[in-house]
Amino acid sequence: MAKTSLWDLFISFARIGAFTFGGGYAMLPMLKKEVVEKHKWTTEEELLNYYAVGQCTPGVIAVNTGTFIGHKERGTIGGIVATAGVIAPSFLIILIIAAFLNGFQNNEYVIHALAGIKVAVAALVTNAVIGLWKKGVKDLLGIIIFAVVLALSLFFDISPIWIVIAAILLGLFYGKFAKKEKGGNK
Repeated sequence: MAKTSLWDLFISFARIGAFTFGGGYAMLPMLKKEVVEKHKWTTEEELLNYYAVGQCTPGVIAVNTGTFIGHKERGTIGGIVATAGVIAPSFLIILIIAAFLNGFQNNEYVIHALAGIKVAVAALVTNAVIGLWKKGVKDLLGIIIFAVVLALSLFFDISPIWIVIAAILLGLFYGKFAKKEKGGNK
């Protein structure tokens, strides 16, 4: 199998970075199409694992996920190139906007364009949630964890860090308990 070129990594992640409005959740469908379906750099399950770890580590989810996939494909240099690809479009757009901010700030077309983008992002995030649900919520425990986490995040001011740590511990405990029940670890 041919080695992935650094250029392909950069361009693919630059495309993801350029056309992903709304942050990490909105990028999941594009990531899936680009890295799972088109290039086959990772499986859908691996992508969700990278994505989950990317959410739990400091930094932007898109950057973290790009770094993981780039590193998988080409090692440290691949991680750096994929990361550069993800951030390059945003960096350039911010530079342009900063240069002309006063002209954009109250522009009616920009205001309406951003309103349209917000609606599209809501649809993309909903799509990502449905995809995550199908892959992540597989049994009664998953439904319970989902319901509890949703309630905690909606109604209480609890840091997502504590919620993720609690879910990790619960998953580990359940995995250990389920293994004992099946007779795997006596």
